[in-house]
Parts: sequence; structure tokens; C-alpha cells
Amino acid sequence: MKAMILSGGRGKRLRPVTDTIPKPLIKINGKPLIEWKINYLKKFGIRDIIICSGYKGNKIKNYIKKKKNFGCNIEYSVETSPLGTGGAIKKAIKNIVGDSFIVLNGDIITNINLKKMMVKTNSIAAIELRTNYGTMKIKNNKILQFNEKTDVKDTWMNGGIYHLNTDIAKILPVKGSIEGIVFPKLAKKNSLNTVKFKNVLWRSIDSHKDVETCSKEMVQKKYMKFISKR
Repeated sequence: MKAMILSGGRGKRLRPVTDTIPKPLIKINGKPLIEWKINYLKKFGIRDIIICSGYKGNKIKNYIKKKKNFGCNIEYSVETSPLGTGGAIKKAIKNIVGDSFIVLNGDIITNINLKKMMVKTNSIAAIELRTNYGTMKIKNNKILQFNEKTDVKDTWMNGGIYHLNTDIAKILPVKGSIEGIVFPKLAKKNSLNTVKFKNVLWRSIDSHKDVETCSKEMVQKKYMKFISKR
């Protein structure tokens, strides 16, 4: 199994840090995001990896080279201009040999079990929607229950991890979003699957607050075994 890590984003909300380094080199608990992603894949036996890079991509490549590729076979698919998630995958898919492959958004930290994802192709990892705001159960304009910063039960969100069939290359855009262009088409054809995950570690690093929150969450005792070195 081969995997792509989508690492081409500009990370504007993480400025001024991302004025000098690309988002994948932002550190969470002392390690850059890209290192966490590579180690995550290694935990599931995936060592053939394509880094889809763009903004300041050479800095990512130099960092990985200094770490001797983390014992993996790492290739690079470099965007000279932003292609979006769909375009990035389309550009890199020529390096895929086999029937299917894994795609990871490069800005998430998670312990989702990839082995469960490998069972179905054209599948999306789904996690219960997590809100940073209080939610309320209301009836007749009266608040019956107030929940502070909780998961929204039975409402599922895209976890940014995909197991895709290589045939998807036919409908990938040269430039554009796989989430906005391709997935709706597959859903209409009833060809898009999901694998649900509850009570997992999952954080998207989009702001400085996310860095702080994720750093604290991932060192909780229940996650330590997963994030520790092999």
C-alpha cells in the first residue's frame, strides 16, 4: 500500500510562523507535523510515501533528507502553483502502482486505525463532529440541556483520510478540490463509502490555538501508547 500526504497548503492562519517555514514543519510537541504523519503511516506498515508539496516544499524535502527519510521510500510531487486537493492527487497518482492508495491531509494529528480504512476502497474516515462551542438541546424555546465543547452525536464529518481506487484518476480535476468536485459525484452514484470512528484522537492544525490544544490532548494517558516511538 502506498500513501500520499497532502502538504502543499500555505497555512495563512498560522502566520507569521508560516512566512518562513511551510505548515508541515510546524512543531507539535517538539516534532514537525510531517514527522508525525510519516511515523503514523509506519505504525500501519506503510513505508512507500508520496509527499505532495507546494509552498516552501524544498524545506520539507531537506528536513526529511536530514532524517534519512525515516527509513521509508519517499517520493515528491511538487506543485508550482496551487492545484487543490483533487489536482494534487491527480498529479501524484501517476506514481501509484496497484489498485488503491491512502491519502492523508497533512495538517491533522490522529490515531485513527488505518487497517479499518484498508477494507473498503473509495472510502472516507468519518468522525463525529466536534465543536469548540457549547451546544444546546432546545424545546419550545427552553434550553433542556447545555453541553460545553462536546462532540455532536450522530453528525459525521470528513476526517481527512481517504482510501481511494486508482480508477478515480479518470474524474480527478487538474485543478480543484476532491471534496467539492469528486466526492459529490461518487456519492450520487452510491459509490462513496465511509468508515466511522468514535472516541479517537483527531485534531486539524489550522491556527495557533489548534497547536496548543493538540499538544495538550495528544499527551493524555489514553493516547501516550500510540504517539510514543516504536
